[in-house]
Parts: sequence; structure tokens; C-alpha cells
Amino acid sequence: MQEPDVKDIQYLKNVPVFGSLPEDQLLQIHRHTIERTYRKGTVIFLEGDPGKGFHYVKRGKVKIVKMADDGREHIIKIMGAGEIFAEVLLFNNCPYPATAIAVEESCIGLIKNLDLETLILKNNALALQLIKALSQRLLYAQQKIKNLALNDVMARTAEILLRLASEHGRPKAGGIEISLDLSRQDLASLVGTTRETLTRMLSALKRDGIIDFTGQKVSILDEPALKRLIS
Repeated sequence: MQEPDVKDIQYLKNVPVFGSLPEDQLLQIHRHTIERTYRKGTVIFLEGDPGKGFHYVKRGKVKIVKMADDGREHIIKIMGAGEIFAEVLLFNNCPYPATAIAVEESCIGLIKNLDLETLILKNNALALQLIKALSQRLLYAQQKIKNLALNDVMARTAEILLRLASEHGRPKAGGIEISLDLSRQDLASLVGTTRETLTRMLSALKRDGIIDFTGQKVSILDEPALKRLIS
């Protein structure tokens, strides 16, 4: 098998967990990576399936969802290029705690748990980066629980729009466009409400000149006003 060239591993520098590692260690990670491409709407893994390993997004976007008993889905997070998921399985022989679905055509890297655990035990820098990533994920989960428990639907809608703009936004004339092809149902699932209620919230925000939307594209026109709704 031909050894990978240094330029072949540059994509790993776009994954913050790996970005600060020296090239010889990036080569090891590259050798252990299984790369797969998924079409939009394809399930990457299902909640309850045996956990195979640590995943990261090389290209595209992935939604992480929890399924309710009645079949409704609640989107926990939308992952973009460079983000990691299923990291909670490290050092735990357990099933996937949620379902992962490609939001658009996506290229995903998979490193089997045993391979990554072996690399971690030999690399303090990688271990520290993964601890930081797990801590950030815990803080995100705590914030989401707090928002669902304490904020009304309008405040939750504003918080989700601001978060999506921060993570997936791109500047455009007069505002920030959220560069995600999310259905109204997907957005409602992120907020934790029904599609009908979300539509009313978005319409009210548009009427007040705070946001604009065309089809499934949403743009933030007045970010300070949106922030005031959650303060």
C-alpha cells in the first residue's frame, strides 16, 4: 500500500481535535481512518446500534437526533466540517446514544474505538484535546437543557437562530444568511416545538424586521434585537 503524502493529511488540520498535532501523528490518524460518503438523508448510524467508533465530518453536514417513543425526532445538533461526533463512545463499550443522518451529501471519517484509544494512550496532546471536546459537548448539553426548561418558544427560537448563524452563517448584504438547507420541521425539532408554532415565531420575527426568509433559507437582519429576546 502506498504511503500517504503529507499533503494528503492536511484535511485533518481542519478538525480542531487533531489540528495541533505534528505530521507524524496525523499520518497515524489518517492510516486508521475509514472514509465514507453519504447522500443527503442517509442514516450514518442509528440510536441503539453497536458503537463502532469516533466520527468526524470531513465535508458536508450531519444532524444528531434523538427519537421519541411516538416517532418524533428531536435534533440535538447540526455538525459541520471539522466537527466530531460519537466521541462519547471512547473507552465505553456501549451503543450509539443517538442517530446521525446526513443533512446533505457528506464525507465522514470513522476511526474505530480501539484504534483511537491506542493512539490516545501514546499521545498526551490528543488526549487533552479530546477531553476539551468532551467538556464543550457537556456544556452544550447543559445549555440546551436549560433553554428547554426555562425559555419560552420565542426565546428558544432566537437562541437557535443565533447559534446556527454563528456555526453555519455567512455574511450577506444587510445581514447573516444561515447556510443550511433545513426544513421547517428540522428547525422546529432543534427549537423543541411544533412546526406550526415555529412558523408563527418566524413570521412574527419577519414582520418585526428581525429576520427574513425565502423558502428554507433564513437570514438574520437585526442580530442585537434577536439577542434581546433571550436576555
